[in-house]
Amino acid sequence: MTMTTTAPTAHTAADATPAPADATAGPASGDASRPADPATGPASGTTGPASGGSALPGSPELLRSVFRQHAAGVAVITAESDGRPAGFTATSLNSVSADPPLLSFTIGTGSSSWPAIRDSEHVGVHILGEHQKDTAGLFARSGADRFGPATDWAAGPHGVPVLDGVLAWLVCRIVARVPAGEHRVIIAEAVVGDPAGDGRPLLYHQGRFNALRD
Repeated sequence: MTMTTTAPTAHTAADATPAPADATAGPASGDASRPADPATGPASGTTGPASGGSALPGSPELLRSVFRQHAAGVAVITAESDGRPAGFTATSLNSVSADPPLLSFTIGTGSSSWPAIRDSEHVGVHILGEHQKDTAGLFARSGADRFGPATDWAAGPHGVPVLDGVLAWLVCRIVARVPAGEHRVIIAEAVVGDPAGDGRPLLYHQGRFNALRD
């Protein structure tokens, strides 16, 4: 099944990898210090928070710089609106509760996928494997034909677009849309899914899609 949808606006990371539509991490200024080891304290050569020698005031740039050090799993969120599929790459996916089975992710209200997420009762959540860097980039790229010939997908439960070849997928019922700045935190309850895909997970770190290393 091939359908065309308009892609959401995405910020471009410094290394030209398209940033996920929900991404906090952007280009960092300067060199980041090695993170502290919780067991031993601050890394050598850095000043701990108590002295304040290297601490920076809270700002959008500080948050982006810190989250560039945070490795996150990569998901694609999909929805159907007025018979058309929509979707975007997300690195903000979190498990919220096992009982009831709740998860969360964020989306910017400036994203062209936002109207579909805003108006849909159900969404698809897909965990990407390391073999799906191209899929992650496609769903993060502004103006891309995300549901074109390059994407294997089919209408799944509740009409939600379900991608083929992923490590795992869920169809979830949206239970809350919580305002958070220019974003919305979406909380959704798992309805049906398949966790049995093969492969290793794809990660997003330092503005790039990466494979998991042992």
